[in-house]
Amino acid sequence: MSLESVRAFLHAHAPDIEIIETAESSSTVALAAEAHGVEPAQIAKTICLRVGEQMMLVVAGGTARLDNRKFKDTFGAKGRMLDAEEVVAVTSHPVGGVCPFGLPSPLPIYCDISLKRFDEVVPAAGSTNSAVRIETGRLAELTGASWIDVCQ
Repeated sequence: MSLESVRAFLHAHAPDIEIIETAESSSTVALAAEAHGVEPAQIAKTICLRVGEQMMLVVAGGTARLDNRKFKDTFGAKGRMLDAEEVVAVTSHPVGGVCPFGLPSPLPIYCDISLKRFDEVVPAAGSTNSAVRIETGRLAELTGASWIDVCQ
């Protein structure tokens, strides 16, 4: 279901982008980097957070870590990561396949500047063995993301 929602989203908004499905899991940054032949930092991981009652997605470089001070300075409060059940409820994607595409309802999406050093990044595509290769700027444009600086 989740992979299909991503497929439908890309078909409607970016039909030139193909989903890459691998036989092996790409559910972690290390596995994804190995499966797609890129460095771990080039994997665009999607982090699901809650600030108060507001849910949001932050897409960051695979080796970047949220910086609590930067996050609080940007959003006015500490972010709380969602648990696996909440992630599926909010995104329809399982942990390890979470991406900013094909969401059941709109969410604020932010891209961390840790992605900007790459011309192309590799986010998941709705399942633990799927991804896409996409130009970094296009990822933000396609998802309506705002650029922020909240990672180390």
